Amino acid sequence: MTSSTVPPAGFRTPPSIIAAIIGISAAASLFLAWLVYYHQPADVAGTRLVFLPTLNAIFNLLCTIFLLMGFRHIRRGEIKSHRTSMFAAFFVSCLFLVSYITNHALHGDSRFHGTGHALRTAYFTLLISHIGLSVIALPMILITFFLSLTGRFPAHRKLARFTFPIWLYVSVTGVIVYAMLSAFR
Repeated sequence: MTSSTVPPAGFRTPPSIIAAIIGISAAASLFLAWLVYYHQPADVAGTRLVFLPTLNAIFNLLCTIFLLMGFRHIRRGEIKSHRTSMFAAFFVSCLFLVSYITNHALHGDSRFHGTGHALRTAYFTLLISHIGLSVIALPMILITFFLSLTGRFPAHRKLARFTFPIWLYVSVTGVIVYAMLSAFR
């Protein structure tokens, strides 16, 4: 990126941009909560697009791989490779979101059938942390990308230090939740 595209030192991100990102993220989270907990599934029998949960896990796994690659690239100072990896992680996360919405619109919520207090406690602790952090991760990811795309690299680096581990945790736990659900069908 040339110096002419980098904002002047001390240039602050307009609060309206951050507020808009947070507002969009909150609306998306509310929509997903409605979809998962209140919307009546269109395919209660679960006969259409039954591969979607597996596809979601694959998207989460790919996101994890791209995030780790991006982290490795930035540690080595490979900015272009870092950017490519992070865009790939963002892209598969977007694909995940489309697939997740489609799956829940069709099939509704999945129930965990594992038995035993310790297993159920572990599963629901993991699930609750996954859901809670995914709600937090969305605006953080969008703001981190915005900061990078607008050349605000010091602010991008500061926020990315928090965004990366949360996004990685959400991606990894998405795969684990899927594996636990699949193991106890």
